[in-house]
Parts: sequence; C-alpha cells; structure tokens
Amino acid sequence: MPDNYQQTLDYLYETLPMFQRVGAAAYKSDLVNTYKLCEALGNPQLKFKSVHVAGTNGKGSTSHMLAAILQSAGYRTGLYTSPHLKEFTERIRINGLEVEKDFVVEFVNRLKPILEQIQPSFFETTVAMAFEYFTSRKVDIAVVEVGLGGRLDSTNVITPELSVITNISFDHKDLLGDTLQKIAGEKAGIIKPSVPVVISERQHEVEAVFEAKAEKGKSPITFASDDIQLRHQGAGFDVYQNSMLWLNLEPQLKGFYQERNLPGVLESVICLRKRGFNISNDAIQKGIEEVVSLTGLKGRWQTLRATPLTICDTGHNPDGIKAIMSQIKTMRFQHLHIVFGVVKEKELNEVLALLPKDATYYFCEANIPRALPAGILGEEARKKGLSGKVVPNVNEAIHLATENASSDDLIFVGGSTFVVAEIDGL
Repeated sequence: MPDNYQQTLDYLYETLPMFQRVGAAAYKSDLVNTYKLCEALGNPQLKFKSVHVAGTNGKGSTSHMLAAILQSAGYRTGLYTSPHLKEFTERIRINGLEVEKDFVVEFVNRLKPILEQIQPSFFETTVAMAFEYFTSRKVDIAVVEVGLGGRLDSTNVITPELSVITNISFDHKDLLGDTLQKIAGEKAGIIKPSVPVVISERQHEVEAVFEAKAEKGKSPITFASDDIQLRHQGAGFDVYQNSMLWLNLEPQLKGFYQERNLPGVLESVICLRKRGFNISNDAIQKGIEEVVSLTGLKGRWQTLRATPLTICDTGHNPDGIKAIMSQIKTMRFQHLHIVFGVVKEKELNEVLALLPKDATYYFCEANIPRALPAGILGEEARKKGLSGKVVPNVNEAIHLATENASSDDLIFVGGSTFVVAEIDGL
C-alpha cells in the first residue's frame, strides 16, 4: 500500500485513467462506478447540502465566487473543482483550505481493494473522495463543479439545493456533441426534478433546451441575465435587479468575461436566500471582492509580473480565447508577446484564427501526453500567418518572452489550463 502522499498520488496517476493527462480514453460514459464507490462509503453524497455548477466557460470562476460568498456568510463551505493547477489537494477545499494530504493517503489505502475491483477513473475516485471528505468534516454546504458535460459527469449523483449552468459554447465536441444544442443537453443533465436552476445568461440558441428539461422535472428556472444587469461604475459595477439598484461591486477577478458569470452568481444567491440561507449583502461583497484570497483561485486573468506586464489565463476553447483577445485589444502596450500551447483535441484552426498576426509567439507544450507538440503547433500557426519561435518548455518560453520584451510590452501566457499550471511561482 502507498506509504506517503507522493506514493499515493503516483498510485492514482499510474493506476487510474486520468482525463487531465490522457483525454477521452479516461472518460466514463455512465455513473455506475461513482454509485458503486459512493455505496461502499455509505453514500456520502446524500449527507450534505450542495450547489451544482456546470457550463462550458465560467463554471470554475462561478463555483469559487459562490463558495467565497457562502463562507463569508458564515457557512462551513466545501468546494470541489477540477482540474488542479499545481497540487492535487486544490481540488477539495473547505473554507479555502485544501484537503489534508493525510486524508488523501488514508482514503486511498482504505479504498484500495474496492478501487482495484471496480477500476474507476481518476476523476470518479476523486469525486468520491471529495464527498467523503465533505461528509466527514460536516460542511454546511458544498459547491460542486462539474468536470465534463453534466448528465454523465461523476458529480451528477448529488441532489443539490440549486443547479447553476453558465455559458454554453463549443468544447469537447468529440464527447459532448457537435452542436450547441447537444452540448446544452449534456449540461442540462444536472437539472433535477423540483430543484431550482439558474442559467447565467440567456442564449437564444440553447434556451429552449433548458426550458424543456426544467418543465419536464417541474424545476423552477431563472435566466439570470434577464433579472440582473451590470453597469460599469469606476473600477467596478453597479448591480441592478429588475432595474432597481442593489449593489456596488469591484470584483477581484478582472477578466471582462466575468461580466457573463456575475449575474449567475448573484441570481444564485437570491435563490439560496429563498431556500433559507442567510446571506447578507456584505457577504456578497466580501466574496466577490476577495474571492482569490478566500478560495485560492488561480489563473483567471492573473498578473504574473508588473514590468513587462505579464498576464496568464486558463481560457482554452474558442469562446474563451475570443474573450481574452477582446480584452487584450482594450489594453495599451507597445508590442504583444504570446506564450501559447494547446492540447491535441482542441479546435486548432478555429483557435488560431482568433489570434492576432502582429504578435510575437512562443509556442510551447505542457508536460502531459495530451499536449500538442510545440513544433506541430508552430507549423500550423505559421500557415495561419502567425510568426514566432518554438520553445517547448513553458517556463523557458516565458523567460525568452521576458528577455525580448521591452518594459512597455505585454506578455500573455495561455491557450491551455495545463500551460498555466506549469508556470513557476503561480
């Protein structure tokens, strides 16, 4: 049996298929293993209250903001997210503190005979571990982020107080479908009978999918963007509910795309209040304005260096890259340097078409099997009129970009969550 934390992680990574590393081969298209694991643990998923968050873009930020608000309101708040950036324990937190390494070791050793019998995926095991941890530590509520899709995601064994679905766009088309309606159908799988659901933004292409699922289960549904409006005010927003001024917020997360997530977060608070949770406006403000320090969130429009200004972001699909590039266009700088890497299954041509041709590129690759080799990325980028150098190591690429940049240039690092994860000092 694994004797220590590192041996335990090695066992999890080497024995159980891990989507983060190998991609679709690790994806299990049913919930059988998750139910078996939970049953072996006494069904911990039934023993704590939860909020379930799905979506293509924004579900991580939304989950962290909701958790920060709930813990600011005085609730002992669990948070399950994926993937991790630096350390496995980032996936499972209570009030911002990561799961103890000793718990990870004990859990795996205790479950090892069952793991070897069932042969679950890495993600299925991690979900069961999170639910056991939340139950054993007696959380008041946990915010649970979907890993992939929704309907068949391992997290979808909970019956939450509230379901939340953020933006829908193209990602993982090989697994979730090649139309927005099919993708939305998978996300809508987290909508439970009679459990309210908040849709962060009304998107006309997919609204009927959510409405039909909600109607079938008699689940109250709210499109947050209909109810909540944001108006820029200084460095933040005035928040209006039904045209009445409600709050003034200065979010700690500075990505412009957070404007699409905030209505869903705020509408979720309104819904939780209706279900008996005591969440003050002060708690909302603290959670939104201190989310990074409260939850440990990393990699969302995060400044790595002031001179030259260096920013990273985990946005990785076409919609996410488009939002990032739109924000970069609003900034003032002399020249743009982009350190960029992707995974193999991404819509490469669509992503490359969104990148500016007047930037200098440093094509890299994360140290995982799923990473597209930097040389191939560089060649495909050259065909699209993008010029730069192939520097496979992420940190070497950042170092070269920093050496080449002047003090008033901008360096952006991204293209993949796993590129951001390898940044030294993040």
